Amino acid sequence: MQLLLTRVTMLIKKRCTDSSAFLKGTQSANPHNDYCQHFVDTGERPQNFIRDVGLTNRFEEYPKLRELILRKDELIQNTNTPPMYLKCDLETFDIRDLDSKFDVILLEPPLEEYQRTIGVTYDKYWNWEEIEKLEIEQVTALRSFIWIWCGSSDGLDAGRRCLKKWGFRRCEDICWIKTNIKNPGHGKNLEPKAIFQRTKEHCLMGIKGTVRRSTDGDFIHANVDIDLVIAESEPYGSDEKPVEIFHIIEHFCLGRRRLHVFGKDATIRPGWLTIGPNLTSSNFDSEIYNGYFKEPNGCLTGCSEEIEHLRPKSPPPKVIGNMTPAAMPRGGGAQRGGAVQREGAVMRGIAPPRLAPPPRSALVQRGGGGGMAWARMSGSIFRIRNNWLPRPMAPPR
Repeated sequence: MQLLLTRVTMLIKKRCTDSSAFLKGTQSANPHNDYCQHFVDTGERPQNFIRDVGLTNRFEEYPKLRELILRKDELIQNTNTPPMYLKCDLETFDIRDLDSKFDVILLEPPLEEYQRTIGVTYDKYWNWEEIEKLEIEQVTALRSFIWIWCGSSDGLDAGRRCLKKWGFRRCEDICWIKTNIKNPGHGKNLEPKAIFQRTKEHCLMGIKGTVRRSTDGDFIHANVDIDLVIAESEPYGSDEKPVEIFHIIEHFCLGRRRLHVFGKDATIRPGWLTIGPNLTSSNFDSEIYNGYFKEPNGCLTGCSEEIEHLRPKSPPPKVIGNMTPAAMPRGGGAQRGGAVQREGAVMRGIAPPRLAPPPRSALVQRGGGGGMAWARMSGSIFRIRNNWLPRPMAPPR
Protein backbone atom coordinates (compact mmCIF):
# COMPACT_ATOMS: atom_id res chain seq x y z
CA MET A 1 0.00 0.00 0.00
CA GLN A 2 2.80 2.39 0.87
CA LEU A 3 4.54 1.58 -2.41
CA LEU A 4 1.35 2.38 -4.35
CA LEU A 5 0.97 5.77 -2.64
CA THR A 6 4.58 6.60 -3.41
CA ARG A 7 4.15 5.80 -7.09
CA VAL A 8 0.95 7.89 -7.32
CA THR A 9 2.70 10.84 -5.68
CA MET A 10 5.63 10.61 -8.08
CA LEU A 11 3.23 10.45 -11.04
CA ILE A 12 1.38 13.59 -9.90
CA LYS A 13 4.62 15.50 -9.41
CA LYS A 14 5.79 14.44 -12.86
CA ARG A 15 2.64 15.52 -14.70
CA CYS A 16 1.57 18.63 -12.76
CA THR A 17 4.25 21.11 -13.78
CA ASP A 18 1.87 24.03 -14.44
CA SER A 19 -1.74 25.08 -13.84
CA SER A 20 -3.18 23.83 -17.13
CA ALA A 21 -4.64 20.70 -15.54
CA PHE A 22 -6.65 22.70 -13.00
CA LEU A 23 -8.34 25.39 -15.06
CA LYS A 24 -11.84 24.06 -14.29
CA GLY A 25 -11.51 24.20 -10.51
CA THR A 26 -10.62 20.54 -10.06
CA GLN A 27 -10.27 19.76 -6.38
CA SER A 28 -6.72 18.77 -5.69
CA ALA A 29 -3.99 19.16 -3.14
CA ASN A 30 -1.66 20.39 -5.87
CA PRO A 31 -0.43 23.90 -4.99
CA HIS A 32 -0.94 25.09 -8.58
CA ASN A 33 -4.71 24.95 -8.18
CA ASP A 34 -5.20 28.71 -7.69
CA TYR A 35 -6.07 31.66 -9.92
CA CYS A 36 -3.01 33.69 -8.97
CA GLN A 37 -0.66 31.01 -10.29
CA HIS A 38 -2.86 30.68 -13.36
CA PHE A 39 -2.41 34.43 -13.94
CA VAL A 40 1.36 34.01 -13.72
CA ASP A 41 1.24 31.12 -16.21
CA THR A 42 -1.20 32.50 -18.76
CA GLY A 43 -1.80 36.21 -18.08
CA GLU A 44 -5.54 35.65 -17.53
CA ARG A 45 -6.64 37.70 -14.54
CA PRO A 46 -8.54 35.96 -11.71
CA GLN A 47 -11.53 38.26 -12.15
CA ASN A 48 -12.06 36.85 -15.64
CA PHE A 49 -13.72 33.83 -14.06
CA ILE A 50 -16.35 35.64 -11.98
CA ARG A 51 -19.81 34.68 -13.24
CA ASP A 52 -22.77 36.89 -14.21
CA VAL A 53 -21.06 40.26 -14.02
CA GLY A 54 -22.84 41.86 -16.98
CA LEU A 55 -25.82 44.18 -16.70
CA THR A 56 -28.00 41.81 -18.73
CA ASN A 57 -27.50 38.56 -16.82
CA ARG A 58 -26.53 39.73 -13.34
CA PHE A 59 -29.94 39.21 -11.75
CA GLU A 60 -31.11 36.11 -13.60
CA GLU A 61 -31.40 34.17 -10.35
CA TYR A 62 -32.99 37.11 -8.47
CA PRO A 63 -36.32 37.93 -10.13
CA LYS A 64 -37.26 40.60 -7.61
CA LEU A 65 -34.06 42.57 -8.20
CA ARG A 66 -34.36 42.06 -11.95
CA GLU A 67 -37.86 43.51 -11.90
CA LEU A 68 -36.67 46.42 -9.75
CA ILE A 69 -33.89 47.31 -12.20
CA LEU A 70 -36.29 47.16 -15.16
CA ARG A 71 -38.78 49.43 -13.40
CA LYS A 72 -36.11 51.94 -12.40
CA ASP A 73 -34.64 52.02 -15.90
CA GLU A 74 -38.09 52.78 -17.32
CA LEU A 75 -38.64 55.57 -14.80
CA ILE A 76 -35.21 57.09 -15.47
CA GLN A 77 -35.78 56.97 -19.21
CA ASN A 78 -39.15 58.69 -18.89
CA THR A 79 -37.87 61.47 -16.60
CA ASN A 80 -34.52 62.18 -18.27
CA THR A 81 -33.95 65.64 -19.70
CA PRO A 82 -32.65 65.91 -23.28
CA PRO A 83 -28.85 65.63 -23.39
CA MET A 84 -27.03 68.94 -23.18
CA TYR A 85 -23.33 69.66 -23.58
CA LEU A 86 -20.99 72.62 -23.44
CA LYS A 87 -17.49 72.84 -24.89
CA CYS A 88 -15.41 74.99 -22.54
CA ASP A 89 -11.90 75.42 -21.17
CA LEU A 90 -12.29 74.43 -17.55
CA GLU A 91 -9.13 76.36 -16.60
CA THR A 92 -10.75 79.69 -17.41
CA PHE A 93 -14.47 78.88 -17.45
CA ASP A 94 -16.47 80.21 -14.50
CA ILE A 95 -18.57 77.22 -13.51
CA ARG A 96 -21.11 79.54 -11.86
CA ASP A 97 -22.18 80.59 -15.36
CA LEU A 98 -24.07 77.31 -15.56
CA ASP A 99 -26.62 79.08 -13.32
CA SER A 100 -27.86 75.88 -11.74
CA LYS A 101 -27.40 73.64 -8.73
CA PHE A 102 -26.78 69.95 -9.28
CA ASP A 103 -27.79 66.86 -7.33
CA VAL A 104 -25.17 64.62 -8.95
CA ILE A 105 -21.69 65.48 -10.26
CA LEU A 106 -19.30 63.08 -11.98
CA LEU A 107 -15.68 64.10 -12.61
CA GLU A 108 -13.41 62.26 -15.02
CA PRO A 109 -10.15 64.26 -14.94
CA PRO A 110 -7.37 63.62 -17.51
CA LEU A 111 -4.68 62.43 -15.11
CA GLU A 112 -1.03 61.99 -15.97
CA GLU A 113 -1.24 58.55 -14.39
CA TYR A 114 -3.28 57.34 -17.35
CA GLN A 115 -0.43 58.20 -19.70
CA ARG A 116 2.02 56.11 -17.67
CA THR A 117 -0.23 53.10 -17.22
CA ILE A 118 -2.48 52.82 -20.29
CA GLY A 119 -0.82 55.16 -22.79
CA VAL A 120 -3.55 57.80 -23.00
CA THR A 121 -2.58 61.11 -24.57
CA TYR A 122 -4.31 64.41 -23.79
CA ASP A 123 -3.77 67.96 -24.97
CA LYS A 124 -3.38 68.82 -21.29
CA TYR A 125 -2.81 66.66 -18.22
CA TRP A 126 -4.38 67.94 -15.02
CA ASN A 127 -2.64 67.57 -11.69
CA TRP A 128 -4.53 67.33 -8.42
CA GLU A 129 -3.75 70.90 -7.36
CA GLU A 130 -5.44 72.19 -10.51
CA ILE A 131 -8.42 69.87 -10.02
CA GLU A 132 -8.83 71.07 -6.45
CA LYS A 133 -9.09 74.68 -7.67
CA LEU A 134 -12.27 73.90 -9.59
CA GLU A 135 -15.13 75.65 -7.78
CA ILE A 136 -17.36 72.60 -7.66
CA GLU A 137 -18.86 73.78 -4.37
CA GLN A 138 -20.50 76.69 -6.21
CA VAL A 139 -22.83 74.43 -8.22
CA THR A 140 -23.80 71.76 -5.67
CA ALA A 141 -27.25 71.53 -4.12
CA LEU A 142 -27.79 71.44 -0.36
CA ARG A 143 -27.98 67.67 -0.49
CA SER A 144 -25.94 66.22 -3.31
CA PHE A 145 -23.46 63.54 -4.29
CA ILE A 146 -20.21 63.54 -6.20
CA TRP A 147 -18.18 60.83 -7.94
CA ILE A 148 -14.58 61.38 -9.03
CA TRP A 149 -12.36 58.94 -10.91
CA CYS A 150 -8.95 59.06 -9.25
CA GLY A 151 -6.85 56.24 -10.70
CA SER A 152 -5.17 53.71 -8.46
CA SER A 153 -2.19 55.44 -6.83
CA ASP A 154 -1.76 58.93 -5.36
CA GLY A 155 -5.24 59.96 -6.50
CA LEU A 156 -6.83 58.08 -3.62
CA ASP A 157 -5.48 60.61 -1.11
CA ALA A 158 -5.64 63.61 -3.43
CA GLY A 159 -9.25 62.84 -4.32
CA ARG A 160 -10.20 62.90 -0.66
CA ARG A 161 -8.62 66.33 -0.30
CA CYS A 162 -10.72 67.58 -3.21
CA LEU A 163 -13.89 66.22 -1.64
CA LYS A 164 -13.10 67.97 1.62
CA LYS A 165 -12.36 71.28 -0.12
CA TRP A 166 -15.65 71.12 -2.03
CA GLY A 167 -17.67 70.42 1.12
CA PHE A 168 -18.22 66.67 0.67
CA ARG A 169 -17.58 63.72 2.95
CA ARG A 170 -16.27 60.51 1.43
CA CYS A 171 -18.87 57.79 1.88
CA GLU A 172 -18.00 55.08 -0.65
CA ASP A 173 -15.22 53.85 -2.90
CA ILE A 174 -16.47 52.25 -6.13
CA CYS A 175 -13.84 49.97 -7.59
CA TRP A 176 -13.56 49.04 -11.25
CA ILE A 177 -12.05 45.53 -11.47
CA LYS A 178 -10.61 45.25 -14.97
CA THR A 179 -10.83 41.92 -16.80
CA ASN A 180 -8.72 40.99 -19.81
CA ILE A 181 -10.75 38.22 -21.41
CA LYS A 182 -10.34 39.63 -24.93
CA ASN A 183 -6.62 40.32 -24.62
CA PRO A 184 -4.98 38.22 -21.88
CA GLY A 185 -1.42 38.97 -20.94
CA HIS A 186 0.77 40.81 -18.47
CA GLY A 187 0.92 44.59 -18.34
CA LYS A 188 3.97 46.16 -19.91
CA ASN A 189 3.66 49.63 -18.36
CA LEU A 190 4.08 49.20 -14.61
CA GLU A 191 4.20 51.88 -11.95
CA PRO A 192 7.85 52.40 -10.89
CA LYS A 193 7.08 51.94 -7.17
CA ALA A 194 4.34 49.33 -7.55
CA ILE A 195 4.78 45.88 -6.02
CA PHE A 196 1.85 44.24 -7.82
CA GLN A 197 0.32 44.65 -11.24
CA ARG A 198 -2.61 47.02 -10.84
CA THR A 199 -5.80 45.75 -12.42
CA LYS A 200 -8.30 48.10 -10.83
CA GLU A 201 -9.28 51.75 -10.68
CA HIS A 202 -11.12 53.73 -8.03
CA CYS A 203 -14.02 56.16 -8.15
CA LEU A 204 -14.51 58.02 -4.87
CA MET A 205 -18.02 58.96 -3.84
CA GLY A 206 -18.82 61.92 -1.60
CA ILE A 207 -21.96 63.14 0.13
CA LYS A 208 -22.99 66.69 1.03
CA GLY A 209 -25.72 67.55 3.50
CA THR A 210 -27.78 65.24 5.67
CA VAL A 211 -29.11 62.26 3.74
CA ARG A 212 -30.37 59.12 5.48
CA ARG A 213 -31.59 56.03 3.71
CA SER A 214 -34.33 55.53 6.30
CA THR A 215 -35.92 58.99 5.88
CA ASP A 216 -34.81 60.33 2.47
CA GLY A 217 -36.42 57.77 0.18
CA ASP A 218 -37.48 60.60 -2.10
CA PHE A 219 -33.82 61.32 -2.91
CA ILE A 220 -31.87 58.04 -2.62
CA HIS A 221 -32.54 54.34 -3.08
CA ALA A 222 -29.70 52.48 -1.37
CA ASN A 223 -28.53 48.89 -1.90
CA VAL A 224 -29.81 48.64 -5.46
CA ASP A 225 -26.27 48.15 -6.84
CA ILE A 226 -22.94 47.11 -5.36
CA ASP A 227 -19.70 49.08 -5.09
CA LEU A 228 -17.86 46.95 -7.68
CA VAL A 229 -17.77 47.27 -11.45
CA ILE A 230 -16.32 44.18 -13.12
CA ALA A 231 -15.81 45.08 -16.76
CA GLU A 232 -13.33 44.52 -19.58
CA SER A 233 -10.25 46.71 -19.63
CA GLU A 234 -10.21 49.17 -22.50
CA PRO A 235 -7.59 48.78 -25.27
CA TYR A 236 -4.21 50.40 -24.79
CA GLY A 237 -4.47 54.15 -25.38
CA SER A 238 -8.16 54.45 -24.46
CA ASP A 239 -9.41 56.19 -21.33
CA GLU A 240 -13.05 55.11 -21.63
CA LYS A 241 -14.71 54.26 -18.33
CA PRO A 242 -17.37 51.57 -17.93
CA VAL A 243 -20.86 52.82 -18.70
CA GLU A 244 -22.09 51.01 -15.60
CA ILE A 245 -20.99 53.95 -13.43
CA PHE A 246 -23.87 55.94 -14.94
CA HIS A 247 -26.32 53.17 -14.07
CA ILE A 248 -25.07 53.06 -10.48
CA ILE A 249 -25.49 56.82 -10.10
CA GLU A 250 -28.93 56.96 -11.70
CA HIS A 251 -30.24 53.98 -9.73
CA PHE A 252 -29.00 55.42 -6.45
CA CYS A 253 -29.85 59.13 -6.59
CA LEU A 254 -33.30 60.30 -7.68
CA GLY A 255 -32.10 63.82 -8.46
CA ARG A 256 -32.53 64.82 -12.12
CA ARG A 257 -29.88 67.56 -12.23
CA ARG A 258 -26.75 65.67 -13.26
CA LEU A 259 -23.42 67.21 -14.31
CA HIS A 260 -20.52 65.40 -16.00
CA VAL A 261 -17.23 67.31 -15.84
CA PHE A 262 -14.41 66.46 -18.30
CA GLY A 263 -16.91 64.67 -20.51
CA LYS A 264 -16.42 63.74 -24.16
CA ASP A 265 -18.65 63.24 -27.18
CA ALA A 266 -18.84 59.53 -26.37
CA THR A 267 -20.21 60.24 -22.88
CA ILE A 268 -23.05 62.58 -23.88
CA ARG A 269 -26.10 61.00 -22.29
CA PRO A 270 -29.81 61.80 -21.77
CA GLY A 271 -30.44 63.28 -18.35
CA TRP A 272 -26.93 64.75 -18.10
CA LEU A 273 -25.23 68.08 -18.78
CA THR A 274 -21.75 67.31 -20.10
CA ILE A 275 -19.02 69.95 -20.05
CA GLY A 276 -15.33 69.86 -20.92
CA PRO A 277 -12.67 70.87 -23.45
CA ASN A 278 -12.82 67.62 -25.42
CA LEU A 279 -16.34 68.16 -26.75
CA THR A 280 -16.70 69.18 -30.37
CA SER A 281 -19.83 71.35 -30.08
CA SER A 282 -22.31 72.91 -27.64
CA ASN A 283 -26.08 73.10 -27.24
CA PHE A 284 -26.39 74.27 -23.63
CA ASP A 285 -28.83 77.05 -22.75
CA SER A 286 -29.24 77.80 -19.04
CA GLU A 287 -32.84 79.04 -19.36
CA ILE A 288 -33.99 75.98 -21.27
CA TYR A 289 -32.10 73.67 -18.92
CA ASN A 290 -33.52 75.21 -15.74
CA GLY A 291 -36.98 75.17 -17.29
CA TYR A 292 -37.01 71.36 -17.00
CA PHE A 293 -37.14 71.61 -13.20
CA LYS A 294 -39.67 74.42 -12.55
CA GLU A 295 -42.54 72.16 -11.49
CA PRO A 296 -42.93 71.28 -7.77
CA ASN A 297 -40.41 68.53 -7.02
CA GLY A 298 -39.34 68.85 -10.63
CA CYS A 299 -35.73 68.12 -9.73
CA LEU A 300 -36.68 64.57 -8.61
CA THR A 301 -37.56 61.55 -10.70
CA GLY A 302 -40.23 60.41 -8.26
CA CYS A 303 -40.99 56.78 -7.48
CA SER A 304 -43.74 54.38 -8.52
CA GLU A 305 -45.59 52.04 -6.20
CA GLU A 306 -43.94 49.02 -7.81
CA ILE A 307 -40.44 50.40 -7.20
CA GLU A 308 -41.28 51.33 -3.63
CA HIS A 309 -42.52 47.80 -3.02
CA LEU A 310 -39.49 46.12 -4.61
CA ARG A 311 -36.58 48.26 -3.47
CA PRO A 312 -34.48 47.37 -0.38
CA LYS A 313 -35.39 49.46 2.65
CA SER A 314 -34.07 50.04 6.14
CA PRO A 315 -35.79 47.86 8.74
CA PRO A 316 -38.42 49.74 10.78
CA PRO A 317 -37.24 50.94 14.20
CA LYS A 318 -38.01 48.55 17.02
CA VAL A 319 -40.31 49.80 19.77
CA ILE A 320 -39.93 48.23 23.20
CA GLY A 321 -42.79 49.28 25.40
CA ASN A 322 -43.13 53.02 24.95
CA MET A 323 -39.45 53.53 24.18
CA THR A 324 -37.80 53.71 20.77
CA PRO A 325 -34.15 52.65 20.38
CA ALA A 326 -33.10 56.32 20.49
CA ALA A 327 -34.62 56.70 23.96
CA MET A 328 -33.20 53.47 25.38
CA PRO A 329 -29.85 53.21 27.15
CA ARG A 330 -26.90 52.63 24.86
CA GLY A 331 -26.66 48.96 24.08
CA GLY A 332 -30.42 48.46 23.85
CA GLY A 333 -30.86 46.46 27.04
CA ALA A 334 -29.84 46.19 30.65
CA GLN A 335 -26.75 48.11 31.65
CA ARG A 336 -23.42 46.40 31.84
CA GLY A 337 -23.37 43.90 34.66
CA GLY A 338 -27.13 44.41 34.82
CA ALA A 339 -29.39 42.85 37.36
CA VAL A 340 -31.09 39.53 36.98
CA GLN A 341 -34.59 38.97 38.19
CA ARG A 342 -35.59 35.62 39.54
CA GLU A 343 -39.17 34.53 39.07
CA GLY A 344 -39.50 30.99 40.33
CA ALA A 345 -37.03 28.93 38.37
CA VAL A 346 -36.83 31.36 35.41
CA MET A 347 -33.88 33.79 35.17
CA ARG A 348 -34.27 36.89 32.95
CA GLY A 349 -31.94 39.73 32.04
CA ILE A 350 -34.33 42.49 33.17
CA ALA A 351 -32.91 45.52 34.93
CA PRO A 352 -34.55 45.91 38.37
CA PRO A 353 -35.21 49.19 40.16
CA ARG A 354 -32.14 50.78 41.72
CA LEU A 355 -31.49 49.24 45.13
CA ALA A 356 -29.51 50.64 47.99
CA PRO A 357 -26.54 48.42 48.92
CA PRO A 358 -26.95 46.45 52.13
CA PRO A 359 -24.68 46.94 55.11
CA ARG A 360 -21.13 45.82 54.52
CA SER A 361 -21.54 43.26 57.27
CA ALA A 362 -23.88 41.34 54.99
CA LEU A 363 -21.11 40.86 52.41
CA VAL A 364 -17.97 38.80 52.34
CA GLN A 365 -15.06 39.23 49.98
CA ARG A 366 -13.45 36.46 47.94
CA GLY A 367 -9.93 36.67 46.62
CA GLY A 368 -9.13 40.33 47.36
CA GLY A 369 -10.73 43.71 46.85
CA GLY A 370 -11.80 45.51 43.77
CA GLY A 371 -15.11 47.20 43.21
CA MET A 372 -18.34 47.04 45.10
CA ALA A 373 -20.67 44.10 44.88
CA TRP A 374 -23.81 43.75 46.83
CA ALA A 375 -26.82 41.51 47.18
CA ARG A 376 -30.24 41.72 48.63
CA MET A 377 -30.82 38.38 50.22
CA SER A 378 -34.34 38.78 51.55
CA GLY A 379 -35.99 39.78 48.24
CA SER A 380 -36.33 38.13 44.86
CA ILE A 381 -33.81 40.47 43.17
CA PHE A 382 -30.10 40.11 43.67
CA ARG A 383 -26.98 41.62 42.10
CA ILE A 384 -23.43 40.29 42.08
CA ARG A 385 -20.34 42.13 40.84
CA ASN A 386 -16.61 41.56 40.90
CA ASN A 387 -15.32 39.47 43.77
CA TRP A 388 -17.97 39.97 46.43
CA LEU A 389 -20.26 37.14 47.49
CA PRO A 390 -23.18 37.26 49.93
CA ARG A 391 -22.53 36.04 53.46
CA PRO A 392 -24.43 32.81 54.15
CA MET A 393 -27.64 33.38 56.05
CA ALA A 394 -27.83 32.10 59.61
CA PRO A 395 -30.27 29.22 60.11
CA PRO A 396 -33.57 30.18 61.75
CA ARG A 397 -33.83 29.65 65.50
